[in-house]
Amino acid sequence: MTATAQPLKEQSPREVLALCRQREIRAIDLRFADFLGQQRHVTIPAEQLTEARFEDGFGFDGSSMQGWQAIHESDMLIVPDAQTAFVDPCLQNTLAILCNVKDPVTHQSYPRDPRHVARKAEMYMQSTGIADQANVGSDIEFFVFDSVVFDQNAHEAYYRIDSSEGEWNGDSDRPSSTAHQIRHRDGYLTMPPMDTLQDLRTELMLVLAESGVAVNSQQRATATGGQCHLDLKAAPLQRAGDHLLRLKYLARNFAARHGKVATFMPKPVFNDNGSGLHLHLSLWKDGSPLFAGAGYGGLSETAMYAMGGILKHAPSLLAFCCPSTNSYKRLIPGFEAPVNLSYSYRNRSAAIRIPVNSGDEADRRIEFRCPDPTCNPYLAMSAVLMAMLDGIQNRISSGKPLDKDLYDLAPEERRDVPSTPATLEHALAALESNHDFLLRGDVFTPDVIENWVRFKRSEEVDALNQRPHPYEFALYF
Repeated sequence: MTATAQPLKEQSPREVLALCRQREIRAIDLRFADFLGQQRHVTIPAEQLTEARFEDGFGFDGSSMQGWQAIHESDMLIVPDAQTAFVDPCLQNTLAILCNVKDPVTHQSYPRDPRHVARKAEMYMQSTGIADQANVGSDIEFFVFDSVVFDQNAHEAYYRIDSSEGEWNGDSDRPSSTAHQIRHRDGYLTMPPMDTLQDLRTELMLVLAESGVAVNSQQRATATGGQCHLDLKAAPLQRAGDHLLRLKYLARNFAARHGKVATFMPKPVFNDNGSGLHLHLSLWKDGSPLFAGAGYGGLSETAMYAMGGILKHAPSLLAFCCPSTNSYKRLIPGFEAPVNLSYSYRNRSAAIRIPVNSGDEADRRIEFRCPDPTCNPYLAMSAVLMAMLDGIQNRISSGKPLDKDLYDLAPEERRDVPSTPATLEHALAALESNHDFLLRGDVFTPDVIENWVRFKRSEEVDALNQRPHPYEFALYF
């Protein structure tokens, strides 16, 4: 992983239209991220995409999605961003383009458009004079299973996962073991034939590169049952969010091509490692890295204050960075998940790790290991950037490093180390009580924060708490 962002290839609307003619594109897939970070799309004939449309946009109904417009103000616009256009390898003769969401009357950006939040975060950073670019690299993990079935209703609740890579599978008619299965929590960097997903990951890596998303590497991750890991090169914040959306889309579709199913749930398998989204963060100004210095781990004073901001605001940040009830089943001790809010050089058991590098100042960065891939990347990355800026502006101390295995701390040592929230409800409560740093520069509006908390609490936390859990039958029936 390198922190230096790759130069962005500028692409004008005219060049996009030329690409359509060159590649004989017949359909344009207009995509945008909803409030929760899921992609939505509308497809139009290629001839409807003109240079004027890159300014005027296309209409759609914004009231049919959770957390967005009311029915009486449903009309909205999606405006294509030429920089995001790529030929979709999963669809025939189709060009995909990410769009910004705007009000059709005022033509102003929609405050709940997560991509707009990311743009505002970058603009606020520049207005402070601290930095002119925030680079974010992403280590993303996800599972690819042979099959998954699940249901939840008034009288039953179940899920069943089938993976030929693990010591278990969901099909009782199949043998419970084969000669090339991966042992429990022993999947890291295993070779084929035990690693059955090498071709899928390589295909994903190469197609991402062809579409403009640079990948450092792909590999087999630790957990049993088909856990994958891709390491994306750093890019400016909004573009890094775009890249994660594209990766998720392609991973799901390539898995389906192989007759499998991909999931970005943080903890789909009990008693095994979960999937994280480790963010590699650095700030730059006038082409120079601001995190390189002579301090601890080769970091600057600026980097130390940025870490202080993240650690201080971590409980609030996790409402965006770990936004599912399932997220907190990953954030438990013993599964390489960072539950202790501390930092360390090299140590992966800390919430913030300072990666070893070759001495290149451009590669100096910090790695925030708490986030997971259920997050809306635009909101999560923007919130982390705002915490870093607050740390730098207010010279927030990052405390002392903990250069030991934090899972094996003695009780008296562990007592002084703050930990991550235990549940999504705890993280939402932290966000309610501590979000002023997010409101600066109008980056996160009160409406965005209130709507996020309200939706997550009613549709996820309360919805889960009201339902009997299958394990409760094992305990109490």
